[in-house]
Amino acid sequence: MPQLAANLSTLFTEQPFLDRYDAAAAAGFRAVECQFPYAVPAEAIRDRLDRLGLTQVLLNTPPGNAAAGERGLAALPGRVADFQLALQQALHYARTLGCPRIHVMAGVQPVGVTLAECRAQFVANLVYAADLCAGQGITLMIEPINTRVDVPGYVIDTTAVAVDCLREIARPNVKLQYDVYHMQIMEGDVARSIERLLPFIGHIQIADNPGRHEPGTGEIHFPWLLAHLDALGYEGWVGCEYLPSDDTLSSLGWARSYLSAGTV
Repeated sequence: MPQLAANLSTLFTEQPFLDRYDAAAAAGFRAVECQFPYAVPAEAIRDRLDRLGLTQVLLNTPPGNAAAGERGLAALPGRVADFQLALQQALHYARTLGCPRIHVMAGVQPVGVTLAECRAQFVANLVYAADLCAGQGITLMIEPINTRVDVPGYVIDTTAVAVDCLREIARPNVKLQYDVYHMQIMEGDVARSIERLLPFIGHIQIADNPGRHEPGTGEIHFPWLLAHLDALGYEGWVGCEYLPSDDTLSSLGWARSYLSAGTV
């Protein structure tokens, strides 16, 4: 049975950030993830995790200047110092929270810079980051993000590009983060894709398509796909990074059989 983690950047947003941890636990989740926890002190999050018996399984590196359209720094030539500062902030949170995975955001291709230059910078920064994290129990994740709907110009946009980068990085503590929503848009055939890429995958996230809403609202048959993950022997977490079509609790009906006893 899949192990579901609530993404607190997209779920339970009816409540202040720290209270989302309580809401997730009450709904039956045993694990959580989030994109950017940096507005709240790491120690306050750690206290909430401990009180509720939750595990933080993933967080992202800071995106840079999000208001200016930045979606990560790792693939931006000329921004190495900014990337390293962002990485240090993410590492502080990961260590404090006992979080074993950091999604290292690549970023959007800047004007006047080639994709080849961006991807070379991404590989170089990931080698640096992986060596820095070696022996700390932290795995770095790279995620292809769709450029057709959500993030035009994102540097890592397909699993083929991501796997090429993984092979160049050649570090055991760097893995593929496979988001079913993004890859359904960019590639389709997600069941065979996951099967083929399973040796590279360190984390999976889900949302339906179109709309990025909860499973059962779009074209993906999640009961079959989640059972397929079990059949393949995937034992990692499945992050629920979707936008509820109504309130969060109403959107969790599909997950009832996967969650421990809660209010769902």
